[in-house]
Amino acid sequence: MMVGQGGRLQFEALMLVASLRHTNPDFKGRVFVAEPQKNHRWDTDPRMANSDVRDALEALGAEVVPFENQIFGCGYPYGNKIEALQVLPEGEPFLFLDTDTLITGDLSTVPFDFDRPTASMKRENTWPQLELYGPGYNEIWGSLYKKFGLDFESSLDASYPDEYWRRYLYFNAGFFYFRCPKEFGDRFLEYARLIRDDPPEELVCQEMKPWLDQVALPLTIHSFGGGRVPEVSDMLDHKVTCHYRVLPLLYAREADDVVKTLEDVSAPNKLKKVLKQYEPIRRMVYQRKGHKVREMFDRDNLPRREQALRNQIKRAKLWMR
Repeated sequence: MMVGQGGRLQFEALMLVASLRHTNPDFKGRVFVAEPQKNHRWDTDPRMANSDVRDALEALGAEVVPFENQIFGCGYPYGNKIEALQVLPEGEPFLFLDTDTLITGDLSTVPFDFDRPTASMKRENTWPQLELYGPGYNEIWGSLYKKFGLDFESSLDASYPDEYWRRYLYFNAGFFYFRCPKEFGDRFLEYARLIRDDPPEELVCQEMKPWLDQVALPLTIHSFGGGRVPEVSDMLDHKVTCHYRVLPLLYAREADDVVKTLEDVSAPNKLKKVLKQYEPIRRMVYQRKGHKVREMFDRDNLPRREQALRNQIKRAKLWMR
């Protein structure tokens, strides 16, 4: 399942579904593109207005399904991935993927245990941001586990020292999975809403946008007996899928086979006519500006921080999203 929405996300969703069909031609599962509907939670209509995109998705076998935002909306659009779980078949295992993802390998080789959820470990220490004389990681994360009656100690990775961010369960929400979308979605929504509306006092200085989903996600996963599952996250983060986030970053840092997948997937004329309507795809892929970005970097010696990549691409006036 992914979220399909007007603007960038609808074109990314199309590339994601196309990459699935390209790399997994025998995939027998269902593919859902969950579409938020216009209601009081949105200032503008969030639906996919481009009929060409919708037709192309359906031609690839995707099921476009509507859902209603009850808690989130334009104030926190990342909440779509939480509320969209309500439209998936109850009791059926699911895999959620952000739209800015490509399938690059065989999904059947991933050793999913849908009773033991996990999420992407391809993350940086984006939350919490510690304040001088403020609470540390132990106090902040510990207060959240206490709020929801969860065992904090069992969530820690003791191979890292106290107060080092990797010691604490923290994921990128680019993928996650479980045995039932209703079970997972109900708890994910409950935790996110309560963190937003009634946070522990240790969070008083913490910014929750855009991090709320990534704060609630590890708590949700831990509550169902999940956690770090490297045999799954290593494959999804590095071999079978690529959460590229922004096309210039894909060209800057990803492996040659990822670039080849992107360009092979985008090549058929039927898809090209649709995808080139979105300027960043048209310029990066079809006008080959992405290769100009690629020539700027040595992928064996990339900057440690993503911001350094972004800044260099922006200085070259090749940043687009």
